[in-house]
Amino acid sequence: MFVINQLEAAFNAFANFMWSTPLVVLLVGGGIGLMLYSRFRPYRHLGHALALLRGRYNDEHDPGHVSHAQALSTALSGTLGLGNVAGVAIAISVGGPGAVFWMWVTAIIGVTTKFYTASLAVMYRGRDSSGVLRGGPMYVISEGLGKRWYPLAVLFAVAGALGTLPLFQTNQLVSLLREVVAIPTGLATESQHMTFDIIAGVVLAILALIVVLGRIERIGKLTVRLVPSMLLLYIGMTLIVLIRYWQNIPEVFMLIVNDAFSGTSVAGGALGSVIMIGVRRGAFSNEAGIGTESMAHGEAKTSEPIREGVVAMTGPIIDTLIVCSCTAFMILLTGVWQTGGDMEGVALTVAALEKVFPHSGIYLLLLMVALLSFSTIVTFWFYGSKCVGFLLGADKARYYTPLYLLMIVVGAVTTLELVNGLLIGMYAMMAIPTMVSTFLLAPRVNEAAHHYFRKMDSLAQ
Repeated sequence: MFVINQLEAAFNAFANFMWSTPLVVLLVGGGIGLMLYSRFRPYRHLGHALALLRGRYNDEHDPGHVSHAQALSTALSGTLGLGNVAGVAIAISVGGPGAVFWMWVTAIIGVTTKFYTASLAVMYRGRDSSGVLRGGPMYVISEGLGKRWYPLAVLFAVAGALGTLPLFQTNQLVSLLREVVAIPTGLATESQHMTFDIIAGVVLAILALIVVLGRIERIGKLTVRLVPSMLLLYIGMTLIVLIRYWQNIPEVFMLIVNDAFSGTSVAGGALGSVIMIGVRRGAFSNEAGIGTESMAHGEAKTSEPIREGVVAMTGPIIDTLIVCSCTAFMILLTGVWQTGGDMEGVALTVAALEKVFPHSGIYLLLLMVALLSFSTIVTFWFYGSKCVGFLLGADKARYYTPLYLLMIVVGAVTTLELVNGLLIGMYAMMAIPTMVSTFLLAPRVNEAAHHYFRKMDSLAQ
């Protein structure tokens, strides 16, 4: 127990150090800089993004492995899930309602950041040691910036291999299964649940193995079906909550905005803490500027890098502005954030749903969380294996799979505090090479965007 406590303290200290003011400036300030540098062009082409997702410009002969829609759904499956359910609850518990506002700000800025990072992921694809075409920040750095920047690519790959371990997703999913299924049916108790946790972790590992054997193509086919259906389910549940508490919506909205600039609700008036928590959770949620999602977008079948950039920029809108807002309004409208006591993470969201759906809501949430967190687990395997393949060679990446499956089981029995600090810290570390390479190569994206949109305009005439 002493060792666990020491590790928790060390990982949390590491996360706090990494997510200090310099990184916030890098992500938020850098994103604002990219917005200005792009002259807000990405925001003017959301309609084109929808056309691309409908398959209007698909060409099976283009290089890559999955369609635009599959690439986006894979990227979203890596961001949607427990981060949107448990992560938002943690942000409100620690930073108060004002943290939600700063998550929104991070998402709006992240639209531009994703446009650049995903465009670069296709623009500078490279081949792994087996000759397979791959994309992602490590290839952007090595192919776009040259060999002298290779240590920066290694930094991303190391942080990516560790940061995408499935510990958080497994931990919170098993926790929800335990509270909703195991304890009520007598399969486990509050004090004796280790056996159930291990069995649940093993089952998840076996299911993940079945999917990852099919690699990115099977993952893309899975997520393109799961993500839209789960989104509709969650939005539908939220609409019912909004209808029931419609009179309180203006009050809650003003609470979010006012607390964003005061921090008095939970963070003790420490405005900097509220901003930091909101930005950290926003970045962790939509991953804009982190670089993981670029590994999914880099697999898209396209010969036009800007097309994938346009598709990718819808990610923060869906992930944070829509789904995270659903969780936030459910927690704030029902008032459980003030009466939840020691509840944290997904338990707080469960309490909110139980107030509105006393009999069925918890099972609907369980279904959504189970499927989305599972899709995150298999997507994170793809991210981690790509990072390991870049570092050690594609033929060595197969050794990563048994380790990853073992980490699924470990995540089922470990503590939330332990995995939270480690993963958030690694996400921060990934942001450094991703944002640095994006700044250096942004002029090339602007040039390509200018030619691409001019060509699209001429075709529309």
